[in-house]
Amino acid sequence: MHNDDDVKSGDFLARREAARQRNDRLTGATGGDAEDRQAWFETVYLEAGGDPAAVPWADLVPKAVLVDWLAKNPGQGRRALDVACGLGDNAEALAAAGYKTSAFDLASEAIAWAKKRFPETAVDYIAGDLFALPEDWKGAFDLVHECYTIQAMKDPLRADAIPAITSLVAPGGTLLLISRTREEGSEADGPPWPLMPSEWRSFEDLGLTLKHFQDYELARPDRTIPHVIAEFRKS
Repeated sequence: MHNDDDVKSGDFLARREAARQRNDRLTGATGGDAEDRQAWFETVYLEAGGDPAAVPWADLVPKAVLVDWLAKNPGQGRRALDVACGLGDNAEALAAAGYKTSAFDLASEAIAWAKKRFPETAVDYIAGDLFALPEDWKGAFDLVHECYTIQAMKDPLRADAIPAITSLVAPGGTLLLISRTREEGSEADGPPWPLMPSEWRSFEDLGLTLKHFQDYELARPDRTIPHVIAEFRKS
C-alpha cells in the first residue's frame, strides 16, 4: 500500500491520469441509477489497490477552505457529520477542530481505508447510503459538511440528494457546502457535474438560510476550476 507521502512523488500525477482513464470505462462512470453509482465507487476504491493516486478526488489533505472555516468556527463538542467522507481527511479536520464527528461513505472500501489511515481516530466512520441513513441522524447534527458529493450525481439522484442532506441538519445548525460550480444554464460534461447557482442555492427552498458564500478558483496546470463555499443555517 502506498503511504500518504507518496503524493509528493514524481509519478503520482501520471498514475492518477491512468486511473482516470480506467475509471471512466467502468459501468456507472457517467451516471446511472443508485446501484450503478454504488458499484462504480466500490470498484474505484477496490481497483486502486491501496494507491490513493487511483482515487481522483483523494487529496490526502483536508480542503484548505474547510480548514480556514473551522479556525473561525471551532466545534466545542458539538456534533458534526462529514457526508461521503472518502479517505477521511475532511472528517479528521472536523474532529481536530473540536467537533464530535461522524462520517459515512457509500463505499465500504473507503471506510476501511480511512480507518487504516487514522487508526487512533476519534471519528465514528460507517459505511452508509445518503438515501438510507440511520433514522436518528435526521435533524441531529450541528454541522453538516458536504464537499463534492452532489456534483458526483446526475438527476434524479442529484435532486434527491439536496433534501436528504438538508434533513441531517439540526435546528439552529449549519450546512457547509463546498462544490465546483458552473454558469447558470451551461452544460457539464461530467463527471463531475459542477453545480449551477440555482442548484446550490436550492437549499434555501428547503428552509435553510444562506448566511455567507464565497466564489473562488482552484488553479490547475492547464485551467482554473470555479468553486463555491456556502454556509447555510437552519432556523
